[in-house]
Amino acid sequence: MIEADVLARRFEENRSRLRAVAHRMLGSGAEAEDAVQDTWLRLSRADVAGIDNLPGWLTTTVGRVCLDRLRTRTARPEQPWDTAAPEPDPTDSAPVDPEREAMLTESVGRALLVVLDTLAPTERFVFVLHDMFAVSFEEIAAVVDRSPAAVRQIASRARRRVHQGGTVRETDPARQRRVVEAFLAASREGRFDDLVSLLDPHVVMRADPVAAALGSAAERRGSAVIAGFFNGRAQGASPAYVDGMPGAVVELGEGVRLALSFIVTDRIIGIEVVADPEQLATLDLIVG
Repeated sequence: MIEADVLARRFEENRSRLRAVAHRMLGSGAEAEDAVQDTWLRLSRADVAGIDNLPGWLTTTVGRVCLDRLRTRTARPEQPWDTAAPEPDPTDSAPVDPEREAMLTESVGRALLVVLDTLAPTERFVFVLHDMFAVSFEEIAAVVDRSPAAVRQIASRARRRVHQGGTVRETDPARQRRVVEAFLAASREGRFDDLVSLLDPHVVMRADPVAAALGSAAERRGSAVIAGFFNGRAQGASPAYVDGMPGAVVELGEGVRLALSFIVTDRIIGIEVVADPEQLATLDLIVG
């Protein structure tokens, strides 16, 4: 059993990430802080002994809280991209800093928040958790009660709408493509340090069962681990777009044997590897 003070400390270690998720989901600093506090209340009441991955549990839980709030918002006029600082919460160990709130809004980007506000609640939930925080489709599917394949389609639809809504630094396909191309080049040329520099320290790579059987492993975590896996590889990989995301494919004969999609913010935070022929057939692939 995790002691209360240890649990509180671990929650605080994840607070900035949870605030970022909530801010992108709700568009308001004040509402984001409320959602984070609601997540803490849920954690304090949960059976933590059954939580294997606390950061993942917290991320999906704050996302669920925000999804519920989006679904129940009234018809009152919203200002989801406000820069107003939230009222300090007496349970928050660190007082809210108005300057920090303004910087948070700027880092998200007003334009992105405006575009996100046009998405339906489930679309916004899927896009934010998957494309911005690398939560797996399987984890998201459990929250929205859809199949992973259906969630993938929702993500693809939301992604197209976001990209059509304007070029925003965090979701700029051209910039993401450059990062992925640099990663593939470093992989082919065996430049380990460059690979590490292009990966977020907490990057996650997930592979489907067919890809795992080929030697990819179901999941790998950490920039050094994943850089080591890719170092000297990608010889046969060609740049591509996978369901609208920058990625790569490995072709064998006239067909695609393997598809990789990359989740990119400032650096690569997630990589998904698909080799199952049935799944490959459902992907929207643009090679070149």
